[in-house]
Amino acid sequence: MVTETAATRAGVREWIGLAVLALPALLASLELTVTHLALPAIAADLAASSTQLLWIVDVYAFLLAAVLIPVGALGDRIGRRKVLLVGSVGYGLASAFAAYAPNPELLIVARALMGVAGATLMPSTLSLTAAMFRDSHQRAVAIGVIIASVSGGTAIGPLVGGWLLEHFWWGSAFLLATPVMAVLLVAGPLLLPEHRDLRPGRLDLAGAALALLAVLPVVYGLKQIAADGLSAVPVVAVALGVAMGVLFVRRQRRLSDPLIDLRLFADRAFSTAAATLAFGIFVLWGSNYAIAQYLQLVAGLSPLTAGLWTAPSAAGVIAGSLLAPRIARRVPAPVVIGVGLIVSAIGYVVLATVGPADDLVRLVLGAIVVSAGLGPMMALATDMVVGSAPVERAGAAASISATAPQIGGAFGVAVLGSVVTAVYRNAMATGVPADVPHGAADAARDNLGTAAAAAQALPESLAGPLLEAARAAFTSGFRLTAIVSAVLMVLISVLVLRLRPADRSSAGA
Repeated sequence: MVTETAATRAGVREWIGLAVLALPALLASLELTVTHLALPAIAADLAASSTQLLWIVDVYAFLLAAVLIPVGALGDRIGRRKVLLVGSVGYGLASAFAAYAPNPELLIVARALMGVAGATLMPSTLSLTAAMFRDSHQRAVAIGVIIASVSGGTAIGPLVGGWLLEHFWWGSAFLLATPVMAVLLVAGPLLLPEHRDLRPGRLDLAGAALALLAVLPVVYGLKQIAADGLSAVPVVAVALGVAMGVLFVRRQRRLSDPLIDLRLFADRAFSTAAATLAFGIFVLWGSNYAIAQYLQLVAGLSPLTAGLWTAPSAAGVIAGSLLAPRIARRVPAPVVIGVGLIVSAIGYVVLATVGPADDLVRLVLGAIVVSAGLGPMMALATDMVVGSAPVERAGAAASISATAPQIGGAFGVAVLGSVVTAVYRNAMATGVPADVPHGAADAARDNLGTAAAAAQALPESLAGPLLEAARAAFTSGFRLTAIVSAVLMVLISVLVLRLRPADRSSAGA
């Protein structure tokens, strides 16, 4: 007699399909890591300002986050495999556009298009995974594999991207998406089953517009406030975004078939898992952005060498993502997540002690500890969110599990990156040596990349002191963001560990 559990267990076809789904998951993190490494070359070649460099990173993440929810709902209606494959074509084309962008403005536009297309990848990947693996233990392992693939992209991205940046122009880093998308387009129709909601409701286009209008003005306002201080325009932008967010929530509560089923957030384990994902990736993306800049502009490493130094930290996430589901069979998942967050906080304390000199060992040690602590959170919290929804709404739940970290990560780069910039500019306002020419001094006050470029045109007697001051200013901002990240991780760990016993048992099921 076949039990219900045995009947729902995945077979060979599903596990092979999982290998295909790992491709877009790997690409998602690989692309972001490579972009971080390419920023110094982009700044030098396109004369991009610090604000433009942040937008090159941020616009991708914010547009991706803004359209993730409607894309997930669209997948429930027309088919998740179809959305994944169509989005893959768009992502490949937008990546080629970015590779050959002739100025920062068009590169930002290309990155925005990549964000819209990229919104199809993770929701479709997670929802297909949840639909293919109905057994809770198998699903946890499968999601762990997906998260490990994301971490694998973080590991190989700096190596592949660093090699490309040393041998070709910066645009070659964006062309990495093309072969990955080509493999997915060939293998996807053969190995991935199609899944959709058999009774789909109407797609809430007005709600999708409100979601976009809620995210982008807030992002713009916070970035401008962090970089230039309080002024009328960014404050109004933040207020507008908050107002649109309120309207979005009210609309979702009224609809019989909303983009987001807000009733899911009434479950404390669900809401805590979503918040943990958001804040965990908030600090991770923010620190990864700063680390990539430190390695090349403070330590003076080439892109490839910088990639070699960042690769070890991804091993911690991979190990944590794969081992956490097995540990959670014996220890409640919130306990595993909470302890991991404490470990990550210790890693950020180590990063807060990094100096402006060549402090690579301490930097890499701190990054490894951070990633080892966040790995269990990424796998288990994602499973808690995705596993809470019925299979016919897997796309909507997957969208929430993908939206929370994407919004958190995008805000992490914007907020923590802007904090680094604000601290840097404040220190350099009076820190530029007196004898540095006016033009070079103005360039040095904007960001560390332009300071390094300006120093190349100065005699050694001026270039050395200028670089020393700029690197010290950047490191001060880096340390502050590490301290903020450590505090956030401790606070979130306390929230997770205080889940009720009933919540813990359901979360670890």
